[in-house]
Amino acid sequence: MYKYSNNQSEMIEEIKAKRELMIHSANTLGYTSPQTIKYSQELDELINQYQKVISQSSKSNEEVKFAFKHMIMIWPKVLV
Repeated sequence: MYKYSNNQSEMIEEIKAKRELMIHSANTLGYTSPQTIKYSQELDELINQYQKVISQSSKSNEEVKFAFKHMIMIWPKVLV
């Protein structure tokens, strides 16, 4: 297991680098070589982690939007 970054751009760079390693390994050692399979599994882990971070980011953005809309609806009542 890796220590993942929570920075989305860093995560994308990690994914790109791992993908290149996997492709190079597949081209030189074959698609079913243990090294290629290892890189493929690591790439899957990186992508899954990235998707989790994106999902959490989207969820928190939706919570902020909801709170902001709710706050706007309350402001006129408070001012009256």
